[in-house]
Amino acid sequence: MMGGRRAPMQYGFLIDHRRCIGCHACTVACKSENDVPIASFRTWVKYQEKGRFPAVKRHFAVLRCNHCTKAPCVTICPVNALSKRKDGIVDLDRDACIGCRACMQGCPYDAIYLNEDTGAAEKCHFCAHRVEKGLEPACVVVCPEGAIIAGDLHEPSSRIAQMVDEFQGETLQRRTEQGTGPNVHYLGIEPTLLKPGEASRPDTYLWSDRPPHKLERWPADLPLAPDTRTVLDAGHKVEWGWHVAAYLVTKGIAAGAAILAPIGAYLGLEGFAADWAPEILALVFLVATLVLLVHDLARPMLFFRLLTRPNTKSWLVKGGWILGAFGATVTASLGARWFGFDAVADGLRWVNAALGLAVAGYTAFLFKQCEGRDLWQGNLVLPHLIVQALLCGSAALLPFSNASREVAVLLAGSLVVHSALMLLELRQKHSTDNARQAAAFLPVAELGAIKRPFALANILGVAVPALLIALASMEALTPGVPYLFALAALLGLAGLYLYESAFVRAGQLPPLS
Repeated sequence: MMGGRRAPMQYGFLIDHRRCIGCHACTVACKSENDVPIASFRTWVKYQEKGRFPAVKRHFAVLRCNHCTKAPCVTICPVNALSKRKDGIVDLDRDACIGCRACMQGCPYDAIYLNEDTGAAEKCHFCAHRVEKGLEPACVVVCPEGAIIAGDLHEPSSRIAQMVDEFQGETLQRRTEQGTGPNVHYLGIEPTLLKPGEASRPDTYLWSDRPPHKLERWPADLPLAPDTRTVLDAGHKVEWGWHVAAYLVTKGIAAGAAILAPIGAYLGLEGFAADWAPEILALVFLVATLVLLVHDLARPMLFFRLLTRPNTKSWLVKGGWILGAFGATVTASLGARWFGFDAVADGLRWVNAALGLAVAGYTAFLFKQCEGRDLWQGNLVLPHLIVQALLCGSAALLPFSNASREVAVLLAGSLVVHSALMLLELRQKHSTDNARQAAAFLPVAELGAIKRPFALANILGVAVPALLIALASMEALTPGVPYLFALAALLGLAGLYLYESAFVRAGQLPPLS
């Protein structure tokens, strides 16, 4: 009660693990009621064994959407496919979904999956179609032990509100540090079940092999709870992969070229490199960025919904606006130059540079909305993206610059700062378990057949290019300078892609459930 008025409705669950027997009836009922595909789950039962033979005990955890008070999936969804209803249920409109999977990165509970048959995201919606008819969710009805209690947490007379009040201090919630206000309460649960990463995860589960979505070994420097093993759990895929890593590089090239364009004369650029190359590079790689973004959608033909039903709170939408404005001003600058209005084109370059900074940096704010991926929310991400744009811009312009040593020095400096930020991201103190776990995965995250792209990014993408630039500075090698510079630029961009691949994947490797 607030100010004499009853608080708004908030449906939620209380899972009484003093009663749960791990029978999976809730999972089966949910699948049947909602036509959930094979290998996907809206609610699932996690098994964990604790102790050493013969004193071993098996514990259960019933996991699902938390219908958060401040649901990050609702905020990040670019097309308003997710919504917070008046009764507190977080609902999902499958017909509106474009399959960007941003909601999966925003969810700290691994509660959203992609229906690969339809290309739409799906999740627990509290059996809203039943609740609207005065019925309880299917999982509540079918539970043989009455271990699942559902109702309005803000209605003092409801059973769930009374139980939460009665057992105040004894119920637990998942990942409260994210500030999402989860509305699933756990009574009598083994605490380590709600702390993903504390229990070891053997290759073989109770009745099957572990799902093959995350093959990297658990980092040796991450402590595990003694004699505690996860023996059954749902598998959760790494949803963002090479498209996102490549997009970060192509976007960096477009932004960096525009940022450096106004100071081209100070960088020794002449002729085509000074007048045309920055805008052409910016436009070509902007198009490549847009192609990557659309191609990565599970429903690419519906990309236009970013324009027709945008969620203005989502940085996917704001980023789209920034990219659109950037494309328009870069095109205008090229047009002005083509028709001989060089002064206008030069003036527009400063606008392009400002928008280029926004193009480079907006992803940091998008990553901030990914509440499930703490590694991506660090304070180093924004400055690192700006440094990467300078790296990309100088690397892209260097082959056109007639072996400009100023551009080469800028590339070398950007590589050094980029390397320092990479290592700082790895070694800095992280404030949450999820961030610490993800940082520990950085050195071991894989990229297909490449086992340690993070280390290779430092060697192939920083040390070797810097050495090539140093060699090219020797007067005896003057005839080969353009080739050495071009190779250094190419390796610098390849190394950045390797780093982005490790960073994007590592953030998704720690378990959330």
